[in-house]
Formats: sequence, C-alpha cells, structure tokens
Amino acid sequence: AVTLTQLSELQGPNEYAVPVIKVLNSKGNIKAIAFGYACHPTVLNGYLYSGDYPGFTQIELEKAHPGATALFFQGAGADQNPLPRNTVPLARQYGKELAAAVERVLEEDMKKIPSKLVTAYSELILPLDNLPTEADLIRISKTSDVPYQKRWAERTLSELKAGSKMITSYPYPVQVWTIGNHPLVSLGGELVVGYAINVKQMLGPDAIVFGYSNDVMNYIPTSTILKEGGYEGDIAHVVYGLPAKWQPGIEANILNEIRRLAIEAGLLRK
Repeated sequence: AVTLTQLSELQGPNEYAVPVIKVLNSKGNIKAIAFGYACHPTVLNGYLYSGDYPGFTQIELEKAHPGATALFFQGAGADQNPLPRNTVPLARQYGKELAAAVERVLEEDMKKIPSKLVTAYSELILPLDNLPTEADLIRISKTSDVPYQKRWAERTLSELKAGSKMITSYPYPVQVWTIGNHPLVSLGGELVVGYAINVKQMLGPDAIVFGYSNDVMNYIPTSTILKEGGYEGDIAHVVYGLPAKWQPGIEANILNEIRRLAIEAGLLRK
C-alpha cells in the first residue's frame, strides 16, 4: 500500500524557478507575459480539453492584465508531477499559485533585455543501445501482457518484413539562444529536471531551459535515471516507437553539445 504521505514527498532533484518574460508596448502597458515551470501539466487525467494548471494560470494573468496575452512554456519537468492531483479544484489552485509567483516577478525590478538575438542550433546524433532481434520481437509479441509493448513488437516486426531497417541513432535537436545576452536553452524530448540543474550550473542561475522543443521523440534521462531503468530510463522508447533505449553517455553528450553551442553564441569562452 502507498500512503498519501509517501505520494506527497518530493524526493530527488527539483526545479522551483518561475522564469518570466514580459513585453511592454510603447505606452508601457503589458502586451504579453511568457512564463514557465518545470512540472508536467497532469493534474487532470480525463479526456476533456483543458489547459490544466498552466491554463488556469493564463486565465488569472489575463484577467489581471486586460489586453495582455499569457503564454506558458514547459520547462524540464518530465520527471516532475503535481501532487496531489486528479481534481479540477486542485488544477485551479495550482494555477492560481503559479499566477501569484508570476505576478511577484512582474512587480519586481525586472532586467531589461536589449533587442539583440543570437542563435545556435545543431542536431546531435544520439546512439541507441541493444537493438532487439527479430526473435526478441516475436517473443514479446506472443508473450507480453502489456498492450503497448505488444503493439510495438508487432508494428516493428511488420516494418522489418516490409523491408525497413531499424534506426541505430536519432538526430537530437539542441538549441541555444541569447536574447540580449540572456541564455535560453531549448532541448527536444521529454526533458528531465536534472538537465535544467546542470545547464544553470554551466550558464548561470538565470538561464531559461525549455523542454519539448523542436521534436519530441522520447524521454531524455540523465545518466542516473538511465541506470535506474524504470519507465523513463528503460521503457519509454516503446511508447514512442523507437527500437531501443538510449546508449549510456547521453547526458554527457547533450551537455557537451550545449557547451559547444554556448561558446558559438558568445555565452562561454573556449
């Protein structure tokens, strides 16, 4: 049995920053508010259209600032879930709490960003590990009692029979921007929070880290999560349709590429 206390304990790494960018018009009025947070918008689990907790935050901000557009961006929250959850009142509560955090930032002396944009982008080839054999796929398709694993094996087998070859790597998008020398790092996939922590150690605590950017092909685990296995480290590739999980070294490869692009964008020295 799992108690509510255990469900509510926040063990492991977390990222509580609420990055905010505001845009003013020529009269000094707020035209747009972009804000982010590193947590899955998964308070609700139904099949109705909903913006979840960020949607309620947008509603609160747009009520407080008529004429402004509130925009949410997802941080590195692939391993961060809201707890407790599963009710609309909870989603509304979390949305209001996040709106209060954004409002506090808006009321402070925010750093003005010069109108200078520098961009750097690459697609890092990330290798996959231990591709399944045809025998492996046949065994899984016949014996697995997990529906999505069974579908994955059957689909992969049909692709092989049709003449397709399994990919052995994936072109992973890495993007580093500077807006007025302020660093923004955008990474693809379902990005876990450890990457935000590492990027801030590299580029400073004010760096903004986006997940789910340019492409979403799988969870992006840290080396620790990859070793631990579980869904994010060992199984998620099945849901995304990849033939295998990531090869060890993924975290070092991505961080090294961020560093290289940060040098190219003028954020770091060689």
